Amino acid sequence: MIADILREADIKMANAVEYTKEEFAAIRTGRAHPAIFAKLTADYYGSPTPLQQLATFHVQDARVVLITPYDKSSTASIEKSIRNSDLGVNPSNDGTTIRVTLPELTEERRKEYIKLARHKAEDARISVRGTRRTAKEALDKMVKDKEVGEDEVVRAEKQLDATTRKHVDEIDEVLKHKEAELLEV
Repeated sequence: MIADILREADIKMANAVEYTKEEFAAIRTGRAHPAIFAKLTADYYGSPTPLQQLATFHVQDARVVLITPYDKSSTASIEKSIRNSDLGVNPSNDGTTIRVTLPELTEERRKEYIKLARHKAEDARISVRGTRRTAKEALDKMVKDKEVGEDEVVRAEKQLDATTRKHVDEIDEVLKHKEAELLEV
């Protein structure tokens, strides 16, 4: 019973870390990377479809991404989706491919991205701590219902705290790496 609670908490905390890594991948760092388009969708025959399902992405150099749609009729909606996004880019279309040139990041924009990354990291920490609270409440309920002894729960709480600390440290490490990446010129 206790092992199940701890295992479930660990899985949820690990998922929060993974989600944070995915969110960080979508934050632009000045270098071209297909992951910056991961959250974008385009209208494809009346339904919003992720760009990753509509086209291939090829990084031509540090600041240029070539997007080749699988279906040429979707080129205009892909281009419109990129233009209307918060990426701040203006794609050009030659009929078969879409070329996206990423502008150099200004100091102000870098600071905004760092602030955004810190906010996402804090959201992840809150999620991890919320998972810890839920698990601790379940353990306390087990003691209250006399299903397990207090000694077992004390050991489980120490294990839960160690797991929480491990995942929060992992989030901090990912944030530190992303900040260094953003500050790199």
